[in-house]
Amino acid sequence: MSTARDDSTTRTSGGLYVYGIVPADVEPQEHATGVGDPPGEIAVVRHGEIAALVSDIPDRPLGTPEDLTAHAELLDGSAAVAPVLPLRFGAVMRGAESVAEELLGANLDEFRSALEQLEGRAQFVVKGRYSEQTILPEVLAENPEADRLREQIRANGPDAARDARMALGEHIYHALEAKRAADTRRVADALESLRFVVSARPPTNDLDAVHLAVLVELSRQAELEQALSELIAQWDGRVEVELLGPMAAYDFVMKREPEG
Repeated sequence: MSTARDDSTTRTSGGLYVYGIVPADVEPQEHATGVGDPPGEIAVVRHGEIAALVSDIPDRPLGTPEDLTAHAELLDGSAAVAPVLPLRFGAVMRGAESVAEELLGANLDEFRSALEQLEGRAQFVVKGRYSEQTILPEVLAENPEADRLREQIRANGPDAARDARMALGEHIYHALEAKRAADTRRVADALESLRFVVSARPPTNDLDAVHLAVLVELSRQAELEQALSELIAQWDGRVEVELLGPMAAYDFVMKREPEG
């Protein structure tokens, strides 16, 4: 997305798919596309100081993986250069007038205030996963009962040790849960000490060590990367960390649904 002051409204006909709310001076780049096949051309509906990114509703049901990707890529690409309030996938309205009056006009002050708070900021996601080769020996070394159950399974064979396998699985699950809580708190404390805004996300895998959303000033991205590099060095291969972003601030704004 590129920005340039423009007080006009880009009119479209028919129903509209709505991606998110942006400042009124945002203009879509020529190559910006959205959902649909072929991909829909992105337009802007403006009302005062705010606007909505929209495209025509495709002539087929929404919900393909390509649609989900297009929705996220448009919002995340916009967040890299301008504040954006993302709407959930599948938000549609009757047309440009409905978007301008019922969505933007009805929520003008709320949206404008939220955009001001996001100015110069974007969301990043910190996702860390335990190395299975490292974390399981660590769990067994710290849990004598789990280690005993493992030896029992080895001695009796997997088919003869069903109850032991189930008990071992429970021990490992709860140990990983406790480690995840401690490691998540460690990362959150480190980032909050730098005055970043942090929000915990639920794990997506049993081996997840950390899953955090972080609201960061784009000018301070290097500070975030440096803080994570220091944590990675301290973990010494115990946790593999991935930093995703910049992206729209999904975890830090209200995703209001259009009413049709």
